[in-house]
Amino acid sequence: MERRSFIKSAIGVGAGVLASAGTIRTIAATKDTGRPKQSVCQMVFGKMDFEETCKEAARIGIKGYDFVQVKDWPILKKYGLIPTVYPIGAAGDARPAMFKGLHPNSGLNQKEMHDTFEQSTRAALKECAANECPNIIAFGGPTGKVSNEEGADLNVAFLNRVKAQAEDLGVNICLELLSHPGQMFNGTSWGVEVAKRVNSPRVGILYDIYHAQVLEGNIVQTIRDNIKWIKHIHTAGNPGRHQLDDKQELNYRFIAQAIADLNYEGWIGHEYEPWEKSDPIAGLKQAFDIFNV
Repeated sequence: MERRSFIKSAIGVGAGVLASAGTIRTIAATKDTGRPKQSVCQMVFGKMDFEETCKEAARIGIKGYDFVQVKDWPILKKYGLIPTVYPIGAAGDARPAMFKGLHPNSGLNQKEMHDTFEQSTRAALKECAANECPNIIAFGGPTGKVSNEEGADLNVAFLNRVKAQAEDLGVNICLELLSHPGQMFNGTSWGVEVAKRVNSPRVGILYDIYHAQVLEGNIVQTIRDNIKWIKHIHTAGNPGRHQLDDKQELNYRFIAQAIADLNYEGWIGHEYEPWEKSDPIAGLKQAFDIFNV
């Protein structure tokens, strides 16, 4: 099951891990070329073999790969890629500990899960720092059981528990903006306010441009207003979450230039589905060229 389908059925779990031994290293936030750093998600390749996707991504100029299972990180290294977002797990996988025995719709607004989340998040931070992975993600949680205000308080309380370790290890914790029904973090301002209250250079949001366009539009101005709190960005076209071409309503060349002009130091992760019967490699090359400004 690929990530998008998993999130629809199992949204809301923060980053879970199985920690491994290794030397802890702080993740540098520098850029190699002055251009935005680009990563990719496996869904952009359709049904291609994973190792082949790594080879093609590296050939194009991609430097990172989001949500790759830890067991496959050596394959990334083989092609000069780094894991850029820690995997959130998927049904049927050898899932990280955080995913075992949990209700499928959970998140940081559930106080009863904070001890479990803390254990696995701390392990994730160590795993990331040992392998140059700059980000883990977390979810604000479902609506319905607590108010948005109480949910924000609970998110802040949890993130305050782990922020010092994130700062020490140089790994970002990113709350992800989602347009799926029933999610508390369904508008940029809510997540940014949580990040501001936590007030850590390592706590912010994953700004998914596709979800943001569905929810509220006004993409470029929102990015400009909140760039301090944006730690990772995902791209996809709308409608349909397809590739970055002229068949959708977002002007990605304008968006890419606006992000570059802000000297954004995080990663741009491509997370779209290729059009049916299209060439996924050509689609990724197009996306890379758009953001290679």
